Amino acid sequence: MPLQGKDAHDAATSPQQDAAGASAPEAEEVPFWKRLTLEEMSTEQWESLCDGCARCCLNKLEDWDTGEIVWTAIACELLDEDTCRCRDYPNRHDFVPDCIPLDPKTVRTLTWLPPTCGYRLIAEGHDLYWWHPLVSGDPETVHEAGISTSGRTISESDIPVEEYEDYIVAWPGELPEPEAPKG
Repeated sequence: MPLQGKDAHDAATSPQQDAAGASAPEAEEVPFWKRLTLEEMSTEQWESLCDGCARCCLNKLEDWDTGEIVWTAIACELLDEDTCRCRDYPNRHDFVPDCIPLDPKTVRTLTWLPPTCGYRLIAEGHDLYWWHPLVSGDPETVHEAGISTSGRTISESDIPVEEYEDYIVAWPGELPEPEAPKG
């Protein structure tokens, strides 16, 4: 589960700051994703960059002539379509061999990561959106903001590959509202 609230703040404090007695209070207040590179993040910090939208778990199609990649509403067979979480995350590569593990190098080379992806945003020098659980402190805001795939997908186990083109969608590549809704 992604880090949230106080846990996100605690993860932002490095061991060096802890040992030094937090000599620079203002440095402690800067979230880890704003002061560390992807390569410098701990495993827990890295995993918390995933907002739980599951857009990367959608099947994509590539045009062989142009290289253009389009998303479909067809989700990986391991995706829990309600929670937008993998049903067997630790062992996913055993069941889905083409599931691409993300690391800092891979994140910087994949052209199909959605524009809302926390890994992509940080790699490109941008901040996380308001609905990201590390910012909002609530893992539900990704769903409330309409960013997640929840309620918008169908499992790949239900669709023959030759019908994937019938399920092409644009929304995974669309950007969200820039600010939290008022009210």
